[in-house]
Amino acid sequence: MTWTIRSLFLGVFLLAGCKHGAGTPPTTPTAPQACDAQQAQISREADERAAPWSVDQHLAKNFPGKKVSWLMTDAAYQNFVVKPNAQNFGRCNESGCYLFAAPSETIQAAVEKSMVNGAHDPAVIGQALGLPAKNFEGPLRMMTLDLAATGVCVRLPVDADPGVWKCTSDEDTDCFKFGGYTSGGVPELMVIDAPVSQAVVTEIP
Repeated sequence: MTWTIRSLFLGVFLLAGCKHGAGTPPTTPTAPQACDAQQAQISREADERAAPWSVDQHLAKNFPGKKVSWLMTDAAYQNFVVKPNAQNFGRCNESGCYLFAAPSETIQAAVEKSMVNGAHDPAVIGQALGLPAKNFEGPLRMMTLDLAATGVCVRLPVDADPGVWKCTSDEDTDCFKFGGYTSGGVPELMVIDAPVSQAVVTEIP
């Protein structure tokens, strides 16, 4: 399954801005790091680049519940997950399927705040997540994945990840910036091979 339009991952956060908070590094990993050799190397290089920040600190500070969520339009969910009977979420290539995800608490709070008369307001979700409101028009699906239960590979997103929108000038704001946060300040993670079978899917009218 190769996804050609990253914006279909509405909560997957195309844009990242580096905004690190102070904190004491944990002494042990805060979530499973079931990465293969290639992804483990990418993760080590990302941590070196982000030093003194790291994926473990990022998880401890921003993902205390060890759960991630993301949003898709129902149309995208049907076309890219249901119809092809996809095994993993994300933009896939020969090395795996790549998915940008945020803390479940952040996504769920944005959705709850957006509900008006039994339906979500795209503008409210867009403002909360720092993404265009048009990305959230129509029925949505919210996926939630328990990182601890699934043991999937997670790391800081990097410029070379599939679907990254690269900056073309210093003035660009709607583009990827390394550091683990969207341009709207929402924490994000790169999840590798997020299994469809283990995600909780919620319909958002």
